[in-house]
Amino acid sequence: MKNKPPTSKTNLPKRTPTSAKGSAKPQPPDPTTARKIDTADADLGERIQKVLARGGIGSRREIERWIAEDRLKLNGVAVTLGTHIKAGDYLQINDRVLHWEKFTVQPTRVLLYHKPTGEVVTRRDPEGRPVVFTQLPNLTASRWIAVGRLDINTSGLLLVTNNGELANRLMHPSTQVEREYAVRVLGEVPDAVIERLEQGVELEDGKAKFDDIRFYAGEGANKWYYVTVSEGRNRLVRRLWESQNIVVSRLMRVRYGPVVLPERLKAHSFYELDAKELELLFEFAGMKGEDLRHQPTPRLKN
Repeated sequence: MKNKPPTSKTNLPKRTPTSAKGSAKPQPPDPTTARKIDTADADLGERIQKVLARGGIGSRREIERWIAEDRLKLNGVAVTLGTHIKAGDYLQINDRVLHWEKFTVQPTRVLLYHKPTGEVVTRRDPEGRPVVFTQLPNLTASRWIAVGRLDINTSGLLLVTNNGELANRLMHPSTQVEREYAVRVLGEVPDAVIERLEQGVELEDGKAKFDDIRFYAGEGANKWYYVTVSEGRNRLVRRLWESQNIVVSRLMRVRYGPVVLPERLKAHSFYELDAKELELLFEFAGMKGEDLRHQPTPRLKN
């Protein structure tokens, strides 16, 4: 009987873990003298939707909708599509001040975190349970954004980044990014059940299926499978198995899109993508134009 999780067959980076962790409020201008934004001047900075998407406030499309709904003001003037923002500008969303300066251009960082069971993917937990963000290095000018979620009982690969636009692209339902899991189930799984799970079954929130199911190993009560899904519905993998009265005793994500959990990355540890790996991830997300020349060297931490 094999109780250890299987190793993904995709190419894993071979890394060795090491030990880890580790203003004055701007004043709004006088509305009577607020200047109109001239978007023809290239020195006026970046488009607002690009800056806010980078900071994880929302996707560019969402922010463009907010602009159309007159929810954004810059220096006391309603923002229009194409408006740029630069140092010293005063930004409000729904009449609340947003300190947007921390979202200015900075090197993109992406971490592969090996989440253990028992941790929750949130910044603060009212029940006092451990949260993943306390295990990550501090950022001075931005914040970590989780690419998708893992529930408290699911372990494995969690991507986090300081680039909100990258996170939005990797999570958006239209991208249909593959998520691969190693699953340990109890008991025999008849071929008819496998066939139903691949063809699709009705869940409470609509029809769902596994894109792929592969038996890995197992004797006696425990059986290991690899399964792949292309959507991020809450607890989807567990709910699909449970719809067939199959008990999942362990669940571990081993891949998200092209990114694979490194074999030697222990729980509570993270690995930071290097420049070449970031280029490949940006290409996968359709963000080839980003400047990645000033990326940090790769690091593994635990």
